[in-house]
Formats: sequence, structure tokens, C-alpha cells
Amino acid sequence: MNRPTLRDVAQAAGVHPATVSRALNPQTRQLVNADTAQRVLRTARSLGYRPNPFARTLKTARSATVGLVIPDLTNPLFPPIVRGLEDVLGTAGYGVWVVNTDNDEQREAAAIESLRARNVDGYVLATARLNHPLIDELAAENVPVLLVNRRTERADIPSVTPDDASGVALAMRHLVELGHRRIVHLAGPQSLSTGYQRLRAFRYALHDHGLPDAPELVVECESFTEDAGAKAVQRLLDDDVEFTAVLAGNDLLAVGCYDALEERGLSCPADVSVVGFNDTRFMDKLHPPLTTVRIPHYDIGAEAARLLLEGLNQPQRHARSVLLPLSLVVRASTAPPAPRTRAT
Repeated sequence: MNRPTLRDVAQAAGVHPATVSRALNPQTRQLVNADTAQRVLRTARSLGYRPNPFARTLKTARSATVGLVIPDLTNPLFPPIVRGLEDVLGTAGYGVWVVNTDNDEQREAAAIESLRARNVDGYVLATARLNHPLIDELAAENVPVLLVNRRTERADIPSVTPDDASGVALAMRHLVELGHRRIVHLAGPQSLSTGYQRLRAFRYALHDHGLPDAPELVVECESFTEDAGAKAVQRLLDDDVEFTAVLAGNDLLAVGCYDALEERGLSCPADVSVVGFNDTRFMDKLHPPLTTVRIPHYDIGAEAARLLLEGLNQPQRHARSVLLPLSLVVRASTAPPAPRTRAT
């Protein structure tokens, strides 16, 4: 049996083929009378018609697909971002290719080259470093690129990111109001905007609350991982650094704090209060449940999709970036400091 064609649908629905094409495309369906569009959709379903994406690509030079590049599939931060992105792009008729880089620059370059071979219409990158030559290369070629969760030093690359500075300020105000004065910051990699911005905001908060910017209270971690957080706290304890609270650069670093404290026979929050950043899944299931800065993960993905669609549909429009507001979720990992000055 021959596969039904667009002309077959048009003939059965009693409309022009161009009307069928517009009605079947979510991006142009609003150009067709609503009753007519529904009749076309019913007819297409009854005939078993399936659009040919390759034919559409040849005709429009678009593939109706977007490449999403993320640094670590196992990081619980990313699934809700992916969901938000897919929900909005799917409604607009776009599919999403998701690739993982494992934070490896060579793998990232290979992944983007693979996506280019698939003729994706644009890229959403969650892998951005502050200095990122590959993104500069894409931008120079006028390839539609949008960044999520991270930014580069370039202001002309659109991005959707959490308002890291306000999130750190909320966490620090909470700890200071509890009575903490010796607060450690486990900073993420300084080559990433998330690590850099949160450390800078931490230092601003110290100044705002009249606290000393003591070098020993900042540990720059090589990665945003549980293992890196554990090693950082172990090093602080080995060096007899006095502290009563930790503001971790993300939730995984905070979980590493839990590991190190438990290993040394210390209790959270009786000995050390811990605050995370991101409020990823299951942080409320830890013992104790983690106080953390909540990022609107789904909204980051959804807003990124909307901005990318703006750029695809209006390529001459000036690029814009969005900062999303954050909130602090207070749980049982923070409490007033014990009446002593040492964490060991």
C-alpha cells in the first residue's frame, strides 16, 4: 500500500496542499482557520499520513531540531532543564538532540560537529566556560547559540541563568542571622561562571555583613562533585581551620561536606551548618535535609527554548539574556552555632 502524501490529505480534506502544510506545522497552524486546521488534522490521522522531515528540511533549509549539549548526564541539575526545553520546543514543532560531554573539551567539539552534520537549527549549551573558543567560533559563523545555567565573558551571547548573586546573598543572610561568623565557601571551578559568580557574591556578602575575608575560609574545588566537596572539608579539618558553617557552591559539594563530617565523627548542624545551591532532587531526603538555594530548573529550560525560538524566527533581533530569581529553602542542615569557635 502506498504511503499517503500531502496531496492525498489535501484532496480528502477539500483544501489546497499549502493549507495542509500550514495546518500540520505547529509553527504556522495559527495561519489557518481553526475549524479547517482541525479537519486537516483529523483527515491526516485517518489516512495515516506522516510528514517527511527530510523533505521539509530540503524545502526550508531547516531541520526543526535543536542540539542540547550538557556537561554531565548524571548531574540531577539537568533533567528538569531538559524537560522544560523539550516541552516548549515540542509545542513549536521542534525535536531535541541531547548530547553529553563529560566536561571534556574534545568530546564537546566532536558532539557539536556531529550536531552540525545533522543540520540542527540551533544550539543550547550548558557547557560554557568563561573563556570558550568553540562558542566564539559558532557565534562568528552566526550559528544560533543560547547558553543555559552558565555564561561566557561575551555579552552578545544570549543566556538564561539563575541570579547567582541574589542566591548567595540569601544563603549568607540566613547563616549570619543564625549567628555564624566563620563561614566557609566551597567554590566551584573559577573557569565557570557559576563558580566565579558565586565566589564573588560570597565575598560581597562578607563585606556587607562586616565579616573578614579570610583566605583560609575559601576553598576552590576542581569540580562540582561530591568527591571534591568531601576532600575540601577534609583538608579544612586537617588544617585546623575554625568554622561553624559551610556555603557550598552546589548541592553535590554540600553532600560531600556531609560525607567528610560523618567520617570525622562530626554532626550537621550541631557542629557545622551546611547550605547547598540548586535544590536538586532528593536534597530533602538527606539526613539532615539540606538547606539550599532553589533554582527554577524547569523554568530555565523553558525560557531558554523561548529565547532560542525568538532568535530562530527573528534573526535580526538583538540578543538578550535572562536572569531568573532564586529562593532559599530552609531545612534542618542549618542551626545556630554551638557555643564554641572550633569545628574540630
